Amino acid sequence: MTPDNAPRPAARAAIDLVTAAWHTQAVYAAVKLGLPDLIAAGHTGPTDLARAAGADEDAVRRLLRLLLRLGVVDGDENDGYRNTDVGELLRDQPGSLRDVSLLYGEEFYQAWGSSIETFRTGKTGFEKAYGTSLVGYLREDADAAKRFQRAMQAQANNFAFDAVPQHIDFTADRHVVDIAGGSGQLLARVLGSAPEARGTLLDLEHTLPIARAHLEQSVGTDRTELIAGDMFTTPMPKEADTYLLSRVLGDWSDDDCVRLLRSIREAMASKSRLLIIELVVQEGKAGLLAPLWDLHLMVVNGGHQRSIGEYRDLAARSDLAIERSVPLPMEASALILTPAG
Repeated sequence: MTPDNAPRPAARAAIDLVTAAWHTQAVYAAVKLGLPDLIAAGHTGPTDLARAAGADEDAVRRLLRLLLRLGVVDGDENDGYRNTDVGELLRDQPGSLRDVSLLYGEEFYQAWGSSIETFRTGKTGFEKAYGTSLVGYLREDADAAKRFQRAMQAQANNFAFDAVPQHIDFTADRHVVDIAGGSGQLLARVLGSAPEARGTLLDLEHTLPIARAHLEQSVGTDRTELIAGDMFTTPMPKEADTYLLSRVLGDWSDDDCVRLLRSIREAMASKSRLLIIELVVQEGKAGLLAPLWDLHLMVVNGGHQRSIGEYRDLAARSDLAIERSVPLPMEASALILTPAG
């Protein structure tokens, strides 16, 4: 069958795929201009919105026309626009996805613009676009690092990783260690379900202020300890009940993962457990998010998402065994590992 004779549903599907990036940039433009916040503040017409945003009126009118069809806003230009639930998630407020939109519309969009470098050579598109690795970029740009941390915290909300205590029992724990714990959100939720436990969060120094603020507000400093360090070289706290690795291993090669897992294994007691929380690649056509994030990690920092078989191999190389896999919301999984043997 020639392309001219292709069924129309297939042609429409192809067009939807090749124009999907325009959706990303339209939403990014709206967020960058602050339209969701301005609408919430009462600026509901294109003229008023453009004036308040310092933007071109015709461009804003046409942008709103698309945002209406994308489900970001509702209404019309005569009676005024209002945010949908999606639009509310893009406002500048706690728990929103605003920083995610900015990150994916700027740095990550540029990285994907150079993704052919990744597919041809295996090098990251991010480094091609910015001349440095993602880690190096965040180390040098404090504002970008803060935005990145806020985006990661917002994604944790989005993927419901903080719902882990609803699926796994922590009530018997007395010490929980969150490795590369970022904002401290997961650790706070776990400690909230384990009133007798204390928590330790280990991460790079520039990430700790956000974690400290969140933990102080949520569970208090008397129950938590923050350790500034590199997870590959800093000694792991010994014999904790539970060790957490949430959205960490996807950023690293198999050998690096084994190096980290062996370090954790050496610190574990015989009854300790390790929770690995990731998007696990399923067989066949099941699960879209994991293969999407797999390619994204490859383009941005050379990482990848793994199948359950690949995690079994990593565990075996680290003297660990996967005891069970617990399904989480948004296609995520919690793999519970214990010492082998």
